[in-house]
Amino acid sequence: MAAPLKMSGSRCTAFAKLLVCCYRPERIISMVPQTRFLSTKELKKFYRHAYISQHNGWFEINLDKRKLRTPTGNLFRVPNEALALAVATEWNAQENTVKRHNMHLTSLCNMAIDNPTQRTREDLIQASLHFLETDTVCYRLAEPIELLQFQSQQWDPVIDWFMKRYKVEIGTTTGIVSLKVPEETYQTLERHLLSMSDWALFGYHSCVEALRSVILTMALIDRHINVEKAVQLSRVEQNFQVNRWGNVEWYHDINLLEIQSLVAASTLFVYWTSENSSIKQKAMLASSNM
Repeated sequence: MAAPLKMSGSRCTAFAKLLVCCYRPERIISMVPQTRFLSTKELKKFYRHAYISQHNGWFEINLDKRKLRTPTGNLFRVPNEALALAVATEWNAQENTVKRHNMHLTSLCNMAIDNPTQRTREDLIQASLHFLETDTVCYRLAEPIELLQFQSQQWDPVIDWFMKRYKVEIGTTTGIVSLKVPEETYQTLERHLLSMSDWALFGYHSCVEALRSVILTMALIDRHINVEKAVQLSRVEQNFQVNRWGNVEWYHDINLLEIQSLVAASTLFVYWTSENSSIKQKAMLASSNM
């Protein structure tokens, strides 16, 4: 078995700060999206410590002396050391039971490794771009007028940034009127997504699903906005209603934390699986299967 890898003090501190900012799993009760490839059933903790090891350029997770495997039995291995350390942190954060429904990075890795629905790169890209037709920031409610003004104030700046950044056109609509997206916009965004690794596309699609927005996901991945801002912009109508009618105790706060945690995990997943690692080739779906 390969020797466990350790981080230097400075790298460990920087990583810990990043992880704390993105993850607060102990405060999350349940998971919002129902598409994660992990059972929500809790199981008793059966290991004492999780650590990583490196083998043939890939990074593996060890639970004591047992190698972690995916739900279908494939060896759990990832192309990036930081991602492996984050997954090990998820497993080490578990106490008496393993709450797999809160382990978003582990879930995303399982999806990328097992690919249970056998989605191709083109499938993932088209599934993500499909959200553009119903993008959250492009649909406005005409009434009350105060809400329409609030939506325009919050969303117009990010739409303007999106069009300038990618040199595309996209409009907005109100009510049930469908949004017509120019074909050139689809083609431009498709070319951009084709530059991503297969692993990164899983994280990208997860982020789009959580935010219900391609535009907010693009702004987040490009670091134009942070996770908290992206989630806040995806909930403009709800925030308007809360400000007017008040907050439902516990529910809104828990829901907010759930989405923030998933979006943060998906964003980090995209970053880490897009970086260069010990594996010289891109982490492609075909080569990731055992």
